[in-house]
Amino acid sequence: MIGTSLEVVALALVPAILWGLAPIFDKRGMAAGGGSIQAALVVVVVQLVWYWLAVAILYGDSAFAGLTLEILAVFAFAGVIGTALGRIAIFVGVDRVGASLNSTILSTRPLFATLIALAVLGEPLGPVTGVGIVILVAGLSTLAISRGGDLGGWTPRDLLWPILAAATFAVANVARRYGMLETPLSALEAVTINETAGLIALVGYALAVGGRDVLERPRSSYRYFAVSGLLTTVAMLSLMAALGLEAGRIAVVDPLVATAPFFTLVFAAALLRDLERVTKGVVVGAALVVVGAVLITI
Repeated sequence: MIGTSLEVVALALVPAILWGLAPIFDKRGMAAGGGSIQAALVVVVVQLVWYWLAVAILYGDSAFAGLTLEILAVFAFAGVIGTALGRIAIFVGVDRVGASLNSTILSTRPLFATLIALAVLGEPLGPVTGVGIVILVAGLSTLAISRGGDLGGWTPRDLLWPILAAATFAVANVARRYGMLETPLSALEAVTINETAGLIALVGYALAVGGRDVLERPRSSYRYFAVSGLLTTVAMLSLMAALGLEAGRIAVVDPLVATAPFFTLVFAAALLRDLERVTKGVVVGAALVVVGAVLITI
């Protein structure tokens, strides 16, 4: 049991570290002349290459057995909302406010998931959840006055981008949760459908707003986004592996994964000194947001 628990901790810390590092490459890519739509396309394409390869190796001809039209629509909806819209908002947020602030605010996803559950499902708010919400909001307020993040400066309005990303991911996660409860598909098969639908939506949007012009970006930006996509892929596979273990309970895994903003702060302070400022206010705000998110999750 102890060995299994240590394995869960190790597997859960991998996505925390990698999702903490990926925003650093996102910021470098945006600073190198990259665009939000281009970044989202590159990251999703890199992920899908590995997801489809894993599905082919692990499941072969039996892949997606039991998939119904209803469940396909659910995962497709989640892909359009989370993978397409959410990722575009992420990259705009990284560009506007910086990797450190953007990563921290993305950790507010449990807040939006809780509000959705309250409004749609009528689930009551427990005292621990209420305390978590108060602490999380205090963290956001601290971030707003921290004067950290992008050295070029930002306005409170720019914080709406990572907040939008957090909200879209929360909506998508609720849809994914429903889909997973109603289908025999594995998490890998589900995320593959989800990301494929997101890619289709991203390609359609790119063609509508700019066509090939969207992809005419410096080569160096593509390298940064490709690395970000690879880090995200490994993080997701490690997360699924952690949740797949007998001891991989959500209450254990989620709080560990939620530490990703702290890793982003460390990486930003060391690797983005020419682009970002990590102030004491950012550190305090990140701590409050993470604590609040963990309490809401529990």
